[in-house]
Formats: sequence, structure tokens, C-alpha cells
Amino acid sequence: MHVLLHFPKFRLTIVPLFSLEAVPMMTEYDTVLLAEDDENDVLLFQTAFKKVGVPKLLVCVPDGEDAIKYLKGTGIYSNRIQYPLPCLLITDLKMARRTGFDLLEWVQTQTQFTCLPTIVLSSSVEESDKRRASKLGAQAFWVKPAHFEELVDLVCLLKEKWLTPHHEPANLSSIQNRLP
Repeated sequence: MHVLLHFPKFRLTIVPLFSLEAVPMMTEYDTVLLAEDDENDVLLFQTAFKKVGVPKLLVCVPDGEDAIKYLKGTGIYSNRIQYPLPCLLITDLKMARRTGFDLLEWVQTQTQFTCLPTIVLSSSVEESDKRRASKLGAQAFWVKPAHFEELVDLVCLLKEKWLTPHHEPANLSSIQNRLP
């Protein structure tokens, strides 16, 4: 599993999760959490982030179980300097261990994450999946694009709508104090 570190003034770097000691400290909420089990989709998403110039750290986890551990700050994710809380959660639906639905359901029960925007990016075109994701609090449901340029357009939209300073969620500073 890898993490994409994207800093506007530096080159793209991909490093293993276990060697993040060299990562500079990020300010609060400069992180996007991506729960995706397909390594090819992760690589495409990382490349699109780089192409668009998203000034956020993209942390990728392989499933809903790891996303929950990350959000809770448990296990290997306990160091908030290395694994800061995200300003946005993007999840696939069909993953091993815990699915994207499981993750959305968990996030919905955590009062400390009521302001955390959640987005589904899935290959599913089923209306029932879209309705269920919406009921579980997802702010958007997008079908994974078939072409890279469409993914770049989607990341541009993400950047514009959720990853610019005037759109970042307010009142999230108390989240860390309420985590178990």
C-alpha cells in the first residue's frame, strides 16, 4: 500500500505507509483519505491529483476497515502528525473486509465526523447503491470514469468544490479531542 504525497512546490513522491517518518508535518485537514482496493485505480487517482495540482496529501487505504482505523487513529495510524485527520473522505463501495457502505455507516454514527464530506467513487451504476450511499450521508456518488481525462475532470471538480480554502469544513478543530 502506498501514499501519494503531493506538495505544490515539490515533485510527486510515492512512499510505503511504514516509512512516513520523513513526511513533513501537514497542517490540520490538508489530507484526503481514499479507501480503494484496486491498485490501478489508486495509481490513476494519484496521477490525476498530481496533474490537477491538488495541494493536499492523498492517503490511500485498501478497504473500509483500514479507513475506520485511520479515522479513529488506531494501530499504525495512531500518530496524527504522520496521519492527520482528512478534510475529505472518498470511498469505493465494493471492497474486502469492510465495504464502502460499512464505512459510510460507521462515519454516520460518529458525531466527531458530522462535518467530514464523504464521496463515493464506484464502478456501480445501480440506482439502489446511489440511494443507499445518499441515505448513509455521502454528499456525492460518482461512477468511476472510463477514461483518464474524465477522472482529471472529476478531480478538478473535487478540488473546486471540496478542497479549496473557502470550501473547507468549519468547526472541525475539536474532532481530534473527541477521538477515542
